[in-house]
Amino acid sequence: MTTADSTAPAGSPAGRPREEWTGQLGFILSAIGSAVGLGNIWRFPGVAYENGGGAFLIPYLVALITAGIPILFLDYAIGHRFRGAAPTSFRRLGVAAGRWLESLGWFQVTIAFVIGLYYTAVIAWAMSYFVFSFDLRWGDDPAGFFTGEYLHVGEPGVSLEFVPGVLVPLALVWIAAIIVLAAGVAKGLQRVNVIFLPLLVVAFLVLVVRALFLDGAADGLNALFTPDWAALADPNVWIAAYSQIFFSLSIAFGIMITYASYRRRRANLTGPGLVVAFANSSFEILAGIGVFATLGFLAFQQGVEVAELEGIAGVGLSFITFPAIVSQMPGGPIFGILFFGSLVMAGFTSLVSVLQVVSAAIQEKFSLTPRGAAVGVGGVSAVLSILIFSTTTGLLALDVTDQWANNIGIVASAVFTTILVIWVFRRGPELRAHLNAVSTFQVGRVWVLLVGVLAPVVLGYMLISRITTLLVDGYEGMPGWYLALFGWGTVLVLVVGAVIGTVLPWRRSPDDFTAWPPFPADAGTTTQTEARR
Repeated sequence: MTTADSTAPAGSPAGRPREEWTGQLGFILSAIGSAVGLGNIWRFPGVAYENGGGAFLIPYLVALITAGIPILFLDYAIGHRFRGAAPTSFRRLGVAAGRWLESLGWFQVTIAFVIGLYYTAVIAWAMSYFVFSFDLRWGDDPAGFFTGEYLHVGEPGVSLEFVPGVLVPLALVWIAAIIVLAAGVAKGLQRVNVIFLPLLVVAFLVLVVRALFLDGAADGLNALFTPDWAALADPNVWIAAYSQIFFSLSIAFGIMITYASYRRRRANLTGPGLVVAFANSSFEILAGIGVFATLGFLAFQQGVEVAELEGIAGVGLSFITFPAIVSQMPGGPIFGILFFGSLVMAGFTSLVSVLQVVSAAIQEKFSLTPRGAAVGVGGVSAVLSILIFSTTTGLLALDVTDQWANNIGIVASAVFTTILVIWVFRRGPELRAHLNAVSTFQVGRVWVLLVGVLAPVVLGYMLISRITTLLVDGYEGMPGWYLALFGWGTVLVLVVGAVIGTVLPWRRSPDDFTAWPPFPADAGTTTQTEARR
């Protein structure tokens, strides 16, 4: 059972205490489950390979220490200090600005809402391929099977021609997600992560060990880890490192703010944050080893170099290249079952964290129970997700929406958050003091500089560069009208969602601090024992 303050915080149904994790381990596993997702498995290996191989680990670690962990701590501090989902926390942080700063929280909520719509589709594909692995149903042409027989991919457009092979597992994913959200923080989110995360680690370790004994595995690992030191002089390599860290830690779009708000009042924040950050990076490196060992095997079988292979990242790696590998290796079905089972588990633990951002905000705004918010949010999301992403144009819509939601939406959110919190409202010192008051690992003044200077500069450059590229070059040769609809239309949805969420009236005042006294009233009373709870 969870424990909570006797006074219900603003936004909670009257008489109902705010939900909490049962303890530090539950929070850590849930935060790692959110961070470790599809991108760890299919994005990091390709990014590292294309940006200096082994040398990429240097900018990667620098980015982790100077941007990833500091922004993670910022999210933790905001959520824990102001005890609410993103809109509630930002409204309280802004004090006099209140309502208009609340819109930044709703911008993050809308990002999570949009991501949830298409993220479920990828999990549904992985579920299908988990079943296909038993009889290697993709045959000798994995690419043709994926885009043709399975997804029936059509031309860019708006289609209402549903694909049964996607629709059914997609509906199952939504049903499972709604059940988890309705069960609440401890009985739903935490329980799923406590079960799935250890299973994911075990399954992936078995997969990696098997891959290391394949013919050509050493060639694959040499291709990944052989350092290209000249790449360190390329600014784009450093930008790629910051981008990878930023997108893999689930920061700057409400997840860690929401998760931290469910921690006990005297909860250690920075220590578990370091565990989460380094566990996430460790899994990425493990994924790189497993992926490139198998790519080395494929190159060996085809008599080519690893550099000549196509599809070493993203959807192509998971649903085209890996099925081709599975078809050629001894015990291929077992390998496929482990790989796609890992994708399902990694994807689902990330999915429920994304959806919790939306559910928590709705709960607080309209004073709903977790069950009521889960059914409402999940029902609307499921209908939209099925209508858009289970059709013959679902793959194209997913690709475009993902590009704009991540590279513009999330990055813009991070830039606005760091600038507003540190420079406009000057809450950096207060949040730093709060982190140090409740944590065993203390952060210095350099943390404020990293969050307020380095982060907005690097992320601002990434944002401007990406917007310019999309405006000038378009994306993947798709028609301009299609990019306007699903790309720039996504940005419009984020802005409109932020406005609508802000102007709707609260059922209970979000400015009531009775459940969490303003700092520093409780600052000096935290003991080392309490901080470790």
